[in-house]
Amino acid sequence: MATKVHMEALSPTMEEGQLVQWLRAEGDSVASGDVLAEIETDKATMELVARGDGVLRKIFVGPGGTAPVGAVIAVIAGKDEDISGIDSSGGGVVAAAAPPTALAAKAEAPEAPPVPRASATPPAPSAPKAPATPSAPAPAAAGNGGRVKASPLARRLAEDMGVDLARVQGSGPGGRVVKRDIEAAKVAGIAAPAAPAPAAVWVPNEAEYTDVPSSQMRKTIAKRLATSIGPVPTFYLTVDVDMTRVVAARASINAMLEKQGLKVSINDLVLKAVAGALRRHPECNAQWHDGFIRRFHAVHLGVAVAIGDGLITPVVKNAHAKGIAQLSAEVRELAGRAKERKLQPEEYTGSTFSVSNLGMLGIQEFTAIINPPEAGILAIGAMEERAVVVDGAVVVQPRMRITMSCDHRVIDGATGAVFLQTLQGMLEEPAAILL
Repeated sequence: MATKVHMEALSPTMEEGQLVQWLRAEGDSVASGDVLAEIETDKATMELVARGDGVLRKIFVGPGGTAPVGAVIAVIAGKDEDISGIDSSGGGVVAAAAPPTALAAKAEAPEAPPVPRASATPPAPSAPKAPATPSAPAPAAAGNGGRVKASPLARRLAEDMGVDLARVQGSGPGGRVVKRDIEAAKVAGIAAPAAPAPAAVWVPNEAEYTDVPSSQMRKTIAKRLATSIGPVPTFYLTVDVDMTRVVAARASINAMLEKQGLKVSINDLVLKAVAGALRRHPECNAQWHDGFIRRFHAVHLGVAVAIGDGLITPVVKNAHAKGIAQLSAEVRELAGRAKERKLQPEEYTGSTFSVSNLGMLGIQEFTAIINPPEAGILAIGAMEERAVVVDGAVVVQPRMRITMSCDHRVIDGATGAVFLQTLQGMLEEPAAILL
């Protein structure tokens, strides 16, 4: 009996998915549990597995195509079974997304002759006036349409390292290119083709911009932020913290952890202090729901991580109960897998409060947008040496600005201010974190 392959909800907030690549081709035999394709969700790249046995008879959505959750994207059936009555369903299916192309500016005169359009990818062989180029080496392994079979991480590494993916021999399942192949190719000097030099003179009617399709993550970010900054009545509170003792505490802790090969950062100490302050002020460790406010006893801390095409917030569960070394190791591990888009749904959902740190990028102060239904988020600025007046004398101290965005339906001004006073006290006297 034929089995319909549906676009599955691979994350809690997923509404549609984009086909990264098929790992099986039409005509391949598959068994239940086999990985069929890689799907880009709003949070990560996930694997889609077969739910039946047979032959992959028909693929409705090609690489780059999108489909809503529930849509039929392929069919598994017996070799001679009639599947003529099965087609793509669910609405909004895009069979294959064309590569982003630069749109040529319109000519002032309508009768002006057309000019070739610039493209973000090399032009097809049939494109007019395309100069002849020598054939590139055949890819080591290709899926549908000649696409090189490679993991998402391998593709990103190839781009970052300047490696020509088409010339890399894959050692993964089915000849798939994986991380170790890219690293070996980098050592072997398999470089990507040099990009053409940009034109020195602007020519009328040449391409002036490029339209880049929104990823599933970027679409979700747009939707969620639209539900925050408008409907949520937000106000902001800022404190300027003396980080002198935090710097000293970090040096002391790292000296003790050195034999274990561990090290903590200033951000780790800030997160530990935030978790401790939230435990003392559950009215800020809260969420807004229609008809009630939910205050949490445990602190599940969301830590914003920037990735290639957006932002994701891994969650450190029970952050209040973890030591500084354990907290530091978990944040690093989650952030690393977040950048590889390998987090599981339970690892980026369920936060009760969030923290965003742009200090490492030199940002002195900023405001962050609340992630509903959470009631607050902290924006951590850069730690910098500044001259301040202490007891009538000008001294230089390491200072850090912290800004709290508050949902006024849950947190009043005085409530947020008292929470920040507690946090500031913990950072200016780190021993207080242990109380």
